[in-house]
Amino acid sequence: MLHPYTHDPAAPSYGTEAAQALGVDPARVFKTLMVDVEGRLAVGIVPVSGTLDLKAIAAALGAKKAAMADPAAAQRRTGYVLGGISPLGQRLPSPTVLDSSALALATVLVSGGRRGLDIELAPADLVRLTSAVTAAIGSRA
Repeated sequence: MLHPYTHDPAAPSYGTEAAQALGVDPARVFKTLMVDVEGRLAVGIVPVSGTLDLKAIAAALGAKKAAMADPAAAQRRTGYVLGGISPLGQRLPSPTVLDSSALALATVLVSGGRRGLDIELAPADLVRLTSAVTAAIGSRA
């Protein structure tokens, strides 16, 4: 289900803005983050109410370390702008890890590919559509 909202360019956090604008618990709104895992780009999907644990995503992908990807590289790889990077329909697919907290929810919201648009879907559908693995990669802020 699509959930459009009016994006405020001055908002300090895209994910928190989406949760507030849509009146949704931030634990149900997930941000899509690109990481560099030993020279290859990968996707981490975690609740906007927390942060991505870089060591945990590296381990989930069978690596020793990960770092946040260069923003320009993330945009080129996905075809989306920062704040609108969706885990769905990326230009080039990347290994994807969904935080296991999603599995306890009936539905989650992720970016719909632009600022001001979220997509609501079941976590199992997100896993299927992105070929994601699930792991505890998020931590509370």
